Amino acid sequence: MAINAALSKPLALSPELEAVIGAGPLPRTEVVKKLWEYIKEHNLQNPENKRNILADDKLKAVFGGKAEVTMFEMTKLVSAHLK
Repeated sequence: MAINAALSKPLALSPELEAVIGAGPLPRTEVVKKLWEYIKEHNLQNPENKRNILADDKLKAVFGGKAEVTMFEMTKLVSAHLK
């Protein structure tokens, strides 16, 4: 129960993350959902490996300058942008 409460707690977003998914605060689950909407809308999945995300300029700011990250890396990198 406590884990679900932590996931649904609205968190403040960094300006870099807000530039991608809009203004916060948002729960972590909603942040991930909106990130995937952005990735799909801008066709940023690697066509050869759909688990990898190809970062545009806005996502590079969130991904620490990386041009390509895995889904698992993305979750870790995004955590740094949540307060």
